[in-house]
Amino acid sequence: MGRIEEFLTHLSGERGCSENTISAYRVDLTQFKEYLGRRLSGDEDALWGRVAKNDIISYIMYLKGDREYAAATSARKVAAIRSFFHFLVAEGLIRDDPTATLDSLRVKKHLPKPMTVQDVDKLLDEAAKLITPKGLRDRAILELLYATGMRVSEVVSLRVDDVNLASASVRCWGKGSKERVIPMHQQAVASIRDYVEKGRTQLVKDADEKTLFLNMRGRPLTRQGLWLVFKEYVEKAGLSPEITPHTLRHSFATHMLDRHADLINVQKLLGHTSISTTQVYTHVSSERLREAYDESHPRAK
Repeated sequence: MGRIEEFLTHLSGERGCSENTISAYRVDLTQFKEYLGRRLSGDEDALWGRVAKNDIISYIMYLKGDREYAAATSARKVAAIRSFFHFLVAEGLIRDDPTATLDSLRVKKHLPKPMTVQDVDKLLDEAAKLITPKGLRDRAILELLYATGMRVSEVVSLRVDDVNLASASVRCWGKGSKERVIPMHQQAVASIRDYVEKGRTQLVKDADEKTLFLNMRGRPLTRQGLWLVFKEYVEKAGLSPEITPHTLRHSFATHMLDRHADLINVQKLLGHTSISTTQVYTHVSSERLREAYDESHPRAK
């Protein structure tokens, strides 16, 4: 097993990282190894001990220049490299950490742009027009996304028994396999009940299949499949093509805070480990409050 796979096994087993994180790290570190292979000789085990800070700086320049990666993408790749070398040193596999004095790449943070309540209504109304198995499924997905603020990866991982219609709640596992139970409003409950009782029964092919949301072949709906479903209704509703499922998550958080939900409670609903991650939405709400004030106050013209 190579050093990269050892590290990925550590992330999975010891730190409980998600499959998506593991996959991203594998791509980033493999790309870095291929780059080093053109600069440094020797087998992989010996390679990592010869990497110097200048090699990593050159790689950063390569990402920004030759590959023209966005700053956020480059920063993520460098973060993966930093974590990898921390692991190698901690395990005694190399002596010196070439990233120890490497400055973090600065990435300009853009505030999430939420949808208006009216645009959310347009999206959900569009999904409510079809009563076919697919239509019932799609409406349930969109209602659930906005009712709970769940991530796409969490929604497609749901099993039938994760949804408790009687208690109007859904259980999901977020990043780091952390479990949380999220309440749902009755419109979401009704749409999921319609899907389970009238739509899923038409889609399922295998009686042992427990995944909640299925594709038209009766197999579990993938993240990519959900994205395509979402974009279909965004287009039908005549909304901005820049709107994504994550925009609906942003909108959920912002709309909750707009209506005076407690920040700690929103943090728990979103599954954020750090309150600082959730606090970005307070800035969005403040901006929206300022816009409303400027538009409404008689002396603010």
